[in-house]
Amino acid sequence: MNTITRTDFNFTNQISKYSGKVRDVYNINNESLVMIASDRLSAFDVVLPRGIPFKGQILNQISSKMLNATSHIIPNWLQSTPDPNVSIGQICKPFKIEMVIRGYLSGHAARLYNSGLREICGIKMPEDMIENDKFPIPIITPTTKAIDGNHDEDISKEEILKRNIVSKKEYLKLEDYTFKLFEEGSRIANDQGLILVDTKYEFGQNTDGKIILIDEIHTPDSSRYFYLDTYDDLQKTKSPQKQLSKEFVRKWLISNGFQGKEGQVIPEMSDNYINGVSERYIELFEKITGSKFIKANITNIEKRIIGNVENYLKSK
Repeated sequence: MNTITRTDFNFTNQISKYSGKVRDVYNINNESLVMIASDRLSAFDVVLPRGIPFKGQILNQISSKMLNATSHIIPNWLQSTPDPNVSIGQICKPFKIEMVIRGYLSGHAARLYNSGLREICGIKMPEDMIENDKFPIPIITPTTKAIDGNHDEDISKEEILKRNIVSKKEYLKLEDYTFKLFEEGSRIANDQGLILVDTKYEFGQNTDGKIILIDEIHTPDSSRYFYLDTYDDLQKTKSPQKQLSKEFVRKWLISNGFQGKEGQVIPEMSDNYINGVSERYIELFEKITGSKFIKANITNIEKRIIGNVENYLKSK
């Protein structure tokens, strides 16, 4: 299975490289960023040992489509996608928080709720909810941005302002953009027979000081989706929701004794399991975009990326 799990390119006018959990980001002449979506898979803030075929292409192409579909709400960093795994855009200074928004009691919020807690990020959650119930209104539950492999941590609006991570004026803008983006993402998902359950947005400021949307949006790594047509019936019987997201990977890891805690060992991922994860990602691509997924040539992914990126940089 040919996948791209690490990169070490040296592009024209390259100044530096940063590697995140899934993406590798190259600074070109302090003017633009080349962001490469790898096939790495992370869960519980841990990068798993094997890559998922076509995952990077899927994330990159969903995100570029969604960035274009929401550019009327807020400008974003994206300028070009010269390769199936690559996005190129403007450099900006990221805000040091991620704006997580939840329309339903799922994932991390559900785990907290089921442990007996009724508050997340300073927000009270209603009593008598069951997992995957819809919140009366979506709630924003920010996290700090992890640095050097640390875990993201929940943080309240009040604590963000107290620590002056962002100013009150900036936070109110981020909050407004987050609600509007989630509303539009929910509408797009609904048109495709899906429910956008929760997601996260990241923002930054460009060289002019303008707030822009950065990173990826509405992908299976940053979002959770349910199927619209089965949601009500499954919820009535308290059955697990059929979903398209990375949560199925987290649940598989939990069932095999791994939650990213110290001393725990990542379970072995067989070829069959890896292919199954890839198929789930392809399914989400086709469901959320309404388009058939066309697999890129992966005979030599590195050579393909170098050629496409260099051709773009020469054309600028």
